Amino acid sequence: MSSDVERSRKKTEDSGWETVKVIIQALLIAFVVRTFFFQPFNIPSESMVPTLRVGDYLFVNKLSYGYSKYSFNFAVGLFGNNLFKFGPVPIEGRVFGDTPDRGDVVVFKLPLDNETDYIKRVIGLPGDKVQMINGVLHINGEAVKRRQIEDFVNPDRPNAPRAKQYIETLPNGVSYSTLDIYEGQADNTQVYTVPADHYFMVGDNRDNSTDSRFLKEVGYVPYENLVGKSTVLFFSHGPNGAFWEVWKWPTNIRWGRIFNSVE
Repeated sequence: MSSDVERSRKKTEDSGWETVKVIIQALLIAFVVRTFFFQPFNIPSESMVPTLRVGDYLFVNKLSYGYSKYSFNFAVGLFGNNLFKFGPVPIEGRVFGDTPDRGDVVVFKLPLDNETDYIKRVIGLPGDKVQMINGVLHINGEAVKRRQIEDFVNPDRPNAPRAKQYIETLPNGVSYSTLDIYEGQADNTQVYTVPADHYFMVGDNRDNSTDSRFLKEVGYVPYENLVGKSTVLFFSHGPNGAFWEVWKWPTNIRWGRIFNSVE
């Protein structure tokens, strides 16, 4: 009888250890994937509306532009409190580097502190001259083509003013929607000359975006500050709930946005 009890106890211990090993392996795989390949990112502001909305969760492809010292700058925490924080890895320049294309939607480290994550669209490449004239984007002295379509009504804030909406097409053929809400201070700017190894980033929600047009707040973004290219939405919820409020998912999830590619 005692031997049967011992065998049963050993089987239970072995089963428990196997479960622990599976969990550890899963965590290690998730750590490797997040660190080297795809990093999740959630949208905190309306600066990229209508392309991206508050409550969108997307994957950032770190392999798109290779790795720099900011690629592995992350914190491990619980409920917003950092338990462990890892600073920049001592890498000079970029490893396996590739350059972004005009029109890519990119996550980057804010040059002001090299810590805060921003997400904007690449508008200007090194050497480009960028200017806004009466709300129209100009690159190297040429107005970027755009055509007006139906006004945009924000489904998250239906009482907000309607916004003029345009399809803007960059010189390389990349098209996307932009919003023009009012005549803002960044609708008429100086000519910005993008330095070597830097990029000019602008939000699609032109009157509600702090971006490279504001040199003291964002300015030109160094190549090494790029984290990766936004690829696909893997989750999206409305303003009436959070990611962890599972009981609100049936009515709050934006099912039609999940698995949409970021263009």
